[in-house]
Amino acid sequence: MYFRPPKFIKRLFPELNWNLREPGGIFLTFDDGPTPEVTEWVLDTLDKYDAKATFFCLGKNVDLHPDIFRKIKARGHAVGNHSYSHIKGWGTPTGRYLEDADLANGLIRTNLYRPPYGRITRSQIRRISERYHIIMWDILSRDYSRAVSPEACVRNVTRHLHEGSIVVFHDSAKASRNLYYALPRVLEAIQRAGLRCRSIEL
Repeated sequence: MYFRPPKFIKRLFPELNWNLREPGGIFLTFDDGPTPEVTEWVLDTLDKYDAKATFFCLGKNVDLHPDIFRKIKARGHAVGNHSYSHIKGWGTPTGRYLEDADLANGLIRTNLYRPPYGRITRSQIRRISERYHIIMWDILSRDYSRAVSPEACVRNVTRHLHEGSIVVFHDSAKASRNLYYALPRVLEAIQRAGLRCRSIEL
């Protein structure tokens, strides 16, 4: 099943950014990179469609691949913090959670944060919000799931696109099969709809 956050969840957590008010704008985001070959393919594909995006990077991957991280920024895209170690908010003490985010931000240097798995407690939200804008989503491609076909991955996104949508993809090896098929087709659908892909700047 395609996942879109229910309206009541958005009402429970109004301090989180589920979509953005941007006439004519769509916000593609990529989680879990930078990843050799995959991230670079994404950058080349975005260039072909004159599209900008936001990459929510893992600190540990920036440590491993600083050259790819620099390429993301050099190509004019925004970067966000996706924690250092892909830490799960639920079951993690708030202090430890914040330490992991700040460790990543020593490398990434951004005011944007996306919680891994979308799992974050109210206490963590309060503390993280003191330092970052928390960016969630309203369209999840589920490109990471082996149970989702490449064609379904495209449909998960294109059937629900609207102005201000925040869309989640993953520039990871795990997601690459679906991502390589879906991303060009999603970008074509965005162009046909007269929308433009923009990076998140808050």
